[in-house]
Amino acid sequence: MKLVTYLKDSKEQLAMLMDGMLYDLNSLNPALPNKMSDFLNHWDDFYPMALNAEKHLKEGVLAKQSNTAFNATNILAPVPNPTSCRDGYAFRQHVAAARRNRKVDMIAEFDQYPIFYFTNHNSIQGPGDIVCMPDHFEKLDFELEAAIVINRKGRNIPANQADQYIGGLMIMNDMSARRLQMEEMLLNLGPAKGKDFSTVIGPMLVTLDELTTFEIPCKENHTGKSWNLKMTCKVNGIQVSEGNLGDMDWTFAEIIERCSYGVNLHPGDVIGSGTVGTGCFLELNGTGKLNDPNYTEQWLQAGDVVEMAIDGLGLLSNKIVKDESEFSILKLKK
Repeated sequence: MKLVTYLKDSKEQLAMLMDGMLYDLNSLNPALPNKMSDFLNHWDDFYPMALNAEKHLKEGVLAKQSNTAFNATNILAPVPNPTSCRDGYAFRQHVAAARRNRKVDMIAEFDQYPIFYFTNHNSIQGPGDIVCMPDHFEKLDFELEAAIVINRKGRNIPANQADQYIGGLMIMNDMSARRLQMEEMLLNLGPAKGKDFSTVIGPMLVTLDELTTFEIPCKENHTGKSWNLKMTCKVNGIQVSEGNLGDMDWTFAEIIERCSYGVNLHPGDVIGSGTVGTGCFLELNGTGKLNDPNYTEQWLQAGDVVEMAIDGLGLLSNKIVKDESEFSILKLKK
């Protein structure tokens, strides 16, 4: 099942996507909610009802009324107001390449436990313009990722049960202002200002029943579901990144296990995978310069269009836009 949140009469509306058309959930069944937050908070009640509505829609039992073309609507983030947003560090290929490019050894701790950081859940957005301040353009970067949303409250969730807490998968672009990020992390704190201005998810939430044919075994000595889903990123129509969600070393289930240790996870919590190998300019530039000292670095500029695609999860498109303000926090440094 593909779930989309779009703008209808200036309010968020939850809909089911089928054959390029959106069907409001509460028009398919008046008992279903019109907001993703309500759907997630009552998952065990609403999810079976929505699956039944999807079945009837496919069979033609339900009249295909109250539908809107997906491409003709203002698509919002599938989870417009997450209760929190964490981002993991699950792809060994990306971590190893980034460390190699800095001429430091691979860190042994990566293989011992999954890690994550908290980002600004109030800066979550969907497709469309990403508005950036002047300092963000100091090495502005994308990060090609997938993300999950939590569908049940849980605490101390073991990895072998954690997949039951995944409401679905979506594309995630963990936008990064690298100069701000690098400067603040010299003080061993962050990332913060390098990350908190925009995190993009969408364009839809795809529930796990839709992805069963893509399931593959996870990496050896790991626990949880894994999916063979090709991941790509294009900038201005030119492909710059390619990877696969199946290359995750740490599974979402294992990340949930660590996130929930001694802490309540809540419906609506979003958790990202971390960057896939080749999934950002920071890694690509580092590899390019390692192989060729004359390599020209590339960073995102105003007007650039970033398109991320993951098999089964759709296409997430954003345009980089410069804010009208010239205010700079970099100029405030003592």
